[in-house]
Amino acid sequence: MLPAIAQVLVLGITSLLSRVQAEPHPGGEYHKYCIIGAGPGGLQLAYFLERANRDYIIFEKSNTSGNFYVTYPRHRTLISINKRNTGKTNKEFNLRHDWNSLISDDESLLLRHYTKSMWPHADLYVKYLNDYQRKLGLKVQFNTEISNIEPPAEEGGNFTMADQRGQQYSCRILTVATGIWKPNLPMFKGIELTEGYEDISTNPEDYEGQTVLILGRGNAAFETADSIYGHTNLVHMVARSRVRLSWATHYVGDLRAVNNAVLDTYQLKSLDAVLEAPIEEVQVIKRNGKLYLVTTDDEESAIDNFAMREPYDRIIRCLGFNFDSSIFKNSSALRMGVGRKKKYPMIKYNYESSTIPNLFFAGTNTHSLDFRKSAGGFIHGFRYTVRATHRYMEWKYHGVQWPSVQLPITELLSCVLKRINEASGPYQMFGILGDIFLLTDNGRTFEHIEEFPINMLHEFSNITGKPTSPMIVLVLEYGANFSGPGKDIFRLNRATGEPAYAFQSNFLHPVFYYYSQLPTELDMQTKSKFEILPRPDRIHHIVEDFLTTWDAPVSHILPLRRFLEYTVGMDLRSFFADACFQMTMMYATVPAYCQVHYLHLGQGLFPTVDLAEAASTVAPF
Repeated sequence: MLPAIAQVLVLGITSLLSRVQAEPHPGGEYHKYCIIGAGPGGLQLAYFLERANRDYIIFEKSNTSGNFYVTYPRHRTLISINKRNTGKTNKEFNLRHDWNSLISDDESLLLRHYTKSMWPHADLYVKYLNDYQRKLGLKVQFNTEISNIEPPAEEGGNFTMADQRGQQYSCRILTVATGIWKPNLPMFKGIELTEGYEDISTNPEDYEGQTVLILGRGNAAFETADSIYGHTNLVHMVARSRVRLSWATHYVGDLRAVNNAVLDTYQLKSLDAVLEAPIEEVQVIKRNGKLYLVTTDDEESAIDNFAMREPYDRIIRCLGFNFDSSIFKNSSALRMGVGRKKKYPMIKYNYESSTIPNLFFAGTNTHSLDFRKSAGGFIHGFRYTVRATHRYMEWKYHGVQWPSVQLPITELLSCVLKRINEASGPYQMFGILGDIFLLTDNGRTFEHIEEFPINMLHEFSNITGKPTSPMIVLVLEYGANFSGPGKDIFRLNRATGEPAYAFQSNFLHPVFYYYSQLPTELDMQTKSKFEILPRPDRIHHIVEDFLTTWDAPVSHILPLRRFLEYTVGMDLRSFFADACFQMTMMYATVPAYCQVHYLHLGQGLFPTVDLAEAASTVAPF
């Protein structure tokens, strides 16, 4: 009977606690960390806070995790790939091609176990996120809509906020992970006659025999067009910018192949069409039950071959989303981006607000840092930037240094090869997160630090808690001038296989920067837009590879080893014991590998030689 009684008691206590939590507390409720939004960004940060045993809470305005995916994408097919089979069993490598799963230590929480579909259904992703929250025991307070956020009045103070019931909350560190969800509504005459992507019918039959104009040129617009173009008379699409295909730009947020079927019917002149025009300069009028798009108040002055002169039955807005800053009591305190980044809050490269200390962002709303450059606006990118944010938080607020591993210098080549062929973080967040190899103990050892935000390199110690020393920075990059709209990225000479011309590689490939001293803040600010990092003491490109596997002995490993040996000043080759023994009989010193792996293991085979002297045994190039 005892187990049954215990179970009743536990259920009773749980019920009581939930009621207490749901009722307003006049005195307010405090947590060191508050997270707003239980989407993938908020849940990912909560996972790291839970594992570190920190005091945190997630506030979610709906009754489910991942509420955005309950509605979007409207036609319910995700464009993030679920590649289940790679031919490898290495979990870290497989995450390079799993664009949906969040990071955790639970093997069952990979989307590959939920569906075999390459393009998962959005409903299934809602189930995945709720399983992630429940299985990992992440603390989420549902049905809590936060507003009136006020930053601390003085340094060291707390953020304050309230929910829809008047309950007051405060926290030391606030992270906003609400995503970008507020529909973008440009101002033009007649906008009230249009329909929004957020509430259109998703039944293709409702568009049967209609003539439809779609405002917008992104994935939402093409997703809508692909859904209905088999039922309409025609579909026209208009936006200010030209079509940007993701295969041409290497940017996952641009138009994906899974959505671009309408381009076929356009180019083959089968009525559907795509054109460029500034939406803000048009107006919509209604006449005899039809909608007309005009560019001037004087219709008589319009040219007679105006592309959109025929009437439409429906005009649909698919113009993207903005960040909702109304949750702040004084939204003007939060600086927003400008130009193409105006829908994102402005943040520093440590993912902290540029104007409000201790206010962080996680998930899609951090994308201002790598907009049209990397994958930070998408799950397969921001799961790593969230981890970097948490590592910085651990040092700033708890004095826990950025995780690292210290190894003998003879392991440098092996460690580097493992990372370039397996690591998922630098692979997905190319040009943004990189691995740092600190050369320590006068070159005898190195310290490996993973997935550091390289644009904060000038503040390395402040971010990690590690002392500075000469370092090698590993970053994955595309060629600077290869991709972009209008460029022929399928040209015959698009790739190079010659190691001597590795610096001309166009596709994703590893690049190594050696700094004897850290770049300064001025160096970081004055580098050109084509430079990932300021000019180093030494740089090395590994030639691009068709298989994105850099393990070829001659083309990849040999040039890399020579670069590393020249940088650290010693022979980094590995040797068998008998070869080491022979060298002791012939030379005054032996390579570093022999000293570390045989002499230092206590086998007493060789005379003691200081590793610093091993520089004289560097292999000839």
